[in-house]
Amino acid sequence: MLRPATPSRAGKLTLLPLIAAAYFIVSGGPYGLEDTVAKAGYGGAILILLLTPALWAFPTALMVSELSSALPEAGGYYVWVRRGMGRFWGFQEAWLSLVGSVFDMALYPTLFVSYLRHFLPAITAGQRATWIALGLIAAAAAWNMLGARSVGGSSLVMGALLLTPFAVLTVASLFHGGMFAAPPAAPRQSDILGGVLVAMWNYMGWDNASTVAAEVENPQRTYPRAMAGAVALVALSYVLPIGAVALTGLDARYWETGGWADIGRAVLGDGALGAVVTLGITLGGMLGAAGSLNALTMAFSRVPAALAQDGFLPQIFSRHDPKTGVPRWSILVCAAAWALGLALPFSKLVMLDMLLTGSSILLEFAALVALRVREPELVRPFHVPGGMAGAIGVCVPPAALMVLAAVRNGAEPVGPINALQLGAILMAAGVVVYFLGERIRRS
Repeated sequence: MLRPATPSRAGKLTLLPLIAAAYFIVSGGPYGLEDTVAKAGYGGAILILLLTPALWAFPTALMVSELSSALPEAGGYYVWVRRGMGRFWGFQEAWLSLVGSVFDMALYPTLFVSYLRHFLPAITAGQRATWIALGLIAAAAAWNMLGARSVGGSSLVMGALLLTPFAVLTVASLFHGGMFAAPPAAPRQSDILGGVLVAMWNYMGWDNASTVAAEVENPQRTYPRAMAGAVALVALSYVLPIGAVALTGLDARYWETGGWADIGRAVLGDGALGAVVTLGITLGGMLGAAGSLNALTMAFSRVPAALAQDGFLPQIFSRHDPKTGVPRWSILVCAAAWALGLALPFSKLVMLDMLLTGSSILLEFAALVALRVREPELVRPFHVPGGMAGAIGVCVPPAALMVLAAVRNGAEPVGPINALQLGAILMAAGVVVYFLGERIRRS
């Protein structure tokens, strides 16, 4: 089997670019959290955003840190599950991740267009919004052709630009405490489970950073440090601005998808500072969506390349650029597939993404335990503390949250069925595709 080309040391991701790329893979800023406030109110949203890292993000980051440092290979989570649980489950892991990515990757062009609409509404009228979203996917694919280091470097710059207006809004909100006389009202229609799912989506994706392990400098040391830094950065960038705005007394019912610019205008007014911060938030929303799409294109595109290496896909997917190590055909085909999800609204995309991608994360936790059993002597530069009990223990909170996700998906209609039923159909399709593929491969 041919090994994929890897970039030279000068072209590899180092710690800060990896933290920035992981930040965009998981977050891309507080954008998208508006639905959590709208569904759960300020108190509920802050509670959710504090508990979700402890129950979802932190356990996942621990798992990713151990497995990425132990098995720093291209394909990341697919390699972990295949090695720990066999070819069948490895394929199911890749299937769930890639099918889930169709819904996940449609979210970022949707958010991009939503914030652009606040800035230039005429540009997004009619079918123009769809063409803009398609253009953004194409731009991310083109940028990724330059290599992982280029994606990481651009993530650093975009991260600094998008977080600056939120820092200004946070500080200004602290000085405007109680400016709205009425106390924050209850949300329009309380939906705590919906708020939890939105928060889970906003804290999801730590495992995606693992797929470029072959393109990271000293991954055994870099991954655990990058995960710790990215978790802290994501949590702070979520809780601080929402908590600060809550102190102003702004009605929680004012929040809606893509509404951070309106929040900034309400708190800071129509003066020069308000105009600058509102413009910065709007442009930052576009940067956050573009940066997340760009970083996730890097992450997801390595999975078909790894599948091709194992004979699941045609070998053309495993062809890497000799200079950058980029799987060009994999990037192009993935980008075309991601355009299919643009027809669905934001809430349904989040629900389906959570169900499918969340299920793949549970397989990764299973691989963590399986590898502890099957390969106890595997060198683990970082390991989840507590021995086998610790490895099993970190799996429990994410599994419980996924039960809640499944319950909430059962109440989300998608055409004639609900999101849970559609997700189950897509999961079953992965089993059928595996056995059909194995039969064709052996014939």
